[in-house]
Amino acid sequence: MTRYGLLILPATNRVYARSAIDLTRAELEIFGRSALDGRIGELDTEVVGGASYVTFTGDGLTERDLAVLGNLSAGYALFEIVGELLRPIEWSRLDRYDDDLLTIQKYPGKTNEQFTKLLLNVTLLASDWAGELTSRRFRVLDPLCGRGTTLNQALMYGFDAAGIERDQKDVEAYRAFITTWLKQKRIKHRVLESGPVRRERKVVGRRVRIELAPTREEHKAGRTQLLDVVNADTTRSAEFFRPETVDLVVADAPYGVQHGSRTADHGLTRDPLALLADAAPVWARLLRPGGALGISWNTHVASRDDAAAALADAGLTVVDAEPYRALRHRVDQSIMRDVLVARRPA
Repeated sequence: MTRYGLLILPATNRVYARSAIDLTRAELEIFGRSALDGRIGELDTEVVGGASYVTFTGDGLTERDLAVLGNLSAGYALFEIVGELLRPIEWSRLDRYDDDLLTIQKYPGKTNEQFTKLLLNVTLLASDWAGELTSRRFRVLDPLCGRGTTLNQALMYGFDAAGIERDQKDVEAYRAFITTWLKQKRIKHRVLESGPVRRERKVVGRRVRIELAPTREEHKAGRTQLLDVVNADTTRSAEFFRPETVDLVVADAPYGVQHGSRTADHGLTRDPLALLADAAPVWARLLRPGGALGISWNTHVASRDDAAAALADAGLTVVDAEPYRALRHRVDQSIMRDVLVARRPA
């Protein structure tokens, strides 16, 4: 049985960095169970030369397995442990664009990029298509997309990305960023739609749709991605996206500290449960059977049991395996963040 050491990616957020080891162990166990047929075992933590490693055993990891593990949210480098030596292992990632797509935006309240990737990963790994991480073009919806951190991670993976956001300033800021970034990077793209959406002569929202590809050759061959962002309330998502057309719904819910959440029925509230009660049934209808929904929220304003009940009431099955219960971590003194993942039954 081969033993490996995973070097953790340095985190710019010092608080998140303190949680990175435990989160990586949980994420690695989820990868092993869902995408690697249970061939990851004996997880531990070890300090080598002053650096922290997550160690594990792997039974005959293939090139495909290494391509899967290359997408661990905090994975920096992988080594085979041979006695007292570390032998570098070459692995690959899905990343299709420069990493500044994820890092260049800076604004108050932005979700940590490593955590965004983790949330997307564990949601995908709960779906019926976990084994297709490196081969399937998933369609990801962030129904609380803000300024697009999750959308950018989905694009980085080569997926189609859709988002809905009530705050027009956030949508405009994201539209300005992504169109400028695409032009500056000289990435082949085409703006399919940009402006107000009208129905019965009334403006019901604003929308930007962009077709893009990482190379001209892929664009010419029709291997394009679609970015689709709507400025409207999340409870109206079904007005803009057809039922059963989304593989994954991924959302970082408002924390109820710096800002609240708003729903049509409850108005402005600091309670994410009201948001889930109104919106989760809408989100669930957009999921394909076998798809998964992942949401993070502040446990100081809503308990895990209550949040799980809201997802169950929407017809979803909460994934409650042990590693999924080990994703709770501190963000700051007023935010303890947890993750819930649920599936739409096939």
